[in-house]
Amino acid sequence: MKINDESPVLLALLDAAVDAMVVSDHRGNILRVNKAAAALFGHAADALVGQNVRVLMPEAMAARHDGFLSHHLGTGEKRIIGIGRDVEGMRADGSVFPLHLSVGRADIAGEVAFVGIMHDLSRRKAAEEATARSQRMDAIGQMTGGIAHDFNNLLTVVIGNLELLEMSETSEKSAALISDALEAAEVGADLTSRLMAFARKSTLNSEVVDLNAEVAKAVAMLSRTIGAHIAVETDFAEDLWQARVDASQLQTAVLNIALNAQDAMPSGGKLTLETRNMRLDDTYVAQEIGIDMGDYIRLSIADTGEGMTAETRTRALEPFFSTKPMGQGTGLGLSMVYGFIKQSGGHIAIYSELGKGTTISLYFPALKTAAAQSPDHGQTAERNLGIGAGLRVLLVEDDPMVLRLSETRLKALGFDCVTATTGDAAWAILKTRDDIDLVFTDLVMPGELSGHALAKRIAEKMPHLRILITSGFSENILQGAEAEEFPILRKPYRQAELAEALRLLLEG
Repeated sequence: MKINDESPVLLALLDAAVDAMVVSDHRGNILRVNKAAAALFGHAADALVGQNVRVLMPEAMAARHDGFLSHHLGTGEKRIIGIGRDVEGMRADGSVFPLHLSVGRADIAGEVAFVGIMHDLSRRKAAEEATARSQRMDAIGQMTGGIAHDFNNLLTVVIGNLELLEMSETSEKSAALISDALEAAEVGADLTSRLMAFARKSTLNSEVVDLNAEVAKAVAMLSRTIGAHIAVETDFAEDLWQARVDASQLQTAVLNIALNAQDAMPSGGKLTLETRNMRLDDTYVAQEIGIDMGDYIRLSIADTGEGMTAETRTRALEPFFSTKPMGQGTGLGLSMVYGFIKQSGGHIAIYSELGKGTTISLYFPALKTAAAQSPDHGQTAERNLGIGAGLRVLLVEDDPMVLRLSETRLKALGFDCVTATTGDAAWAILKTRDDIDLVFTDLVMPGELSGHALAKRIAEKMPHLRILITSGFSENILQGAEAEEFPILRKPYRQAELAEALRLLLEG
């Protein structure tokens, strides 16, 4: 049997495999591709047959592939044959993702064939990164807590002796020196107390509170401290569940985040504080690793400032990390918030885009008695099941992990998906295809066309297409037309919320 013979049994077995499988000849030309491989790489299976396997690799790896293959065929040396290895793959849209590759060699009728079995590692890598980040923060917290504890003991002795000296010293000059030393020691004590908050070793005075009322108190304090060039708005949920929180620490957290936001808006802007009930399910956990499923109250504080780079977002919660000039900040504000929210059993998430602003969301566990009274969304989910049957959606998202998750969600609703990682690429697809029924795009995209600019162009040139925009920013923080022209689904969203937004869109 030739290795390129059509065998119904072989094809059936390949397509039944859960992992991606690619069969190639001794030159690396693709002979067979199963359905899992076509879906993984975003190509049509027929389109891949006949192409070289380099089309599935990033440029750097593709450039070396022929050399590896020739070396193996010439020497028999096995560098990857028969050995699994973590590598990178490249999808049809150009996005690069991690995968595990195992390659086997078969000699059939004098011909050499290679079988590659691949497994997408995107979710595992994301989970590992989240775990490593959490472990790093915990390690920093333990170290910081120990240092702060020892410094507190030292400062207790220093302050106590200075107070005794102050009581017995009569010299005016000495009294002034003692007063300065006491003031400096108290500043040090305040610094160590904030380090203890980050290390989650401070004592919380938690009680059942009305989160709206406590945030409103913080807003009242803000009105006296924040600059007149910053507009402060609130959007509180009327049916907000109750939570057990330290009210004083909550208000301090709000002030810390708000004052950081003010620094990010030197030329003025808008600060929005929003509360919502959130029921988090497994699809949310897949997107936002590090929080248990359950019912939460979300407090979001959003600004229209300069935004953060990816590196800044990653390090924003670390103690002493600051983007402010030397001497203008301790870098402990968000660290204190992190310690407080973790000690409260909650979670903190940062969504930011350069030039668009930042949204920091605090998730507090809702009391079970309050959340239990929430209506059941089972009927809504049942009504929305299969709403995408027979429809094709163009999904536009630049974050590879979010792209994969969103594609999975849409397919679960019955939609066929076409993907693009930039607004420019999405527009190029739309110009060459007439089988797209709706477009689901992120608001902030790289390239010439942002998500909003893409939506405007579609509305002008292809008014028959329906458009849904998603963003980590709420409608209240978006500017003018961005919030008014098209429906916006707020990240992070549940599967039921996505389904309902699409159903309403399709019903016009």
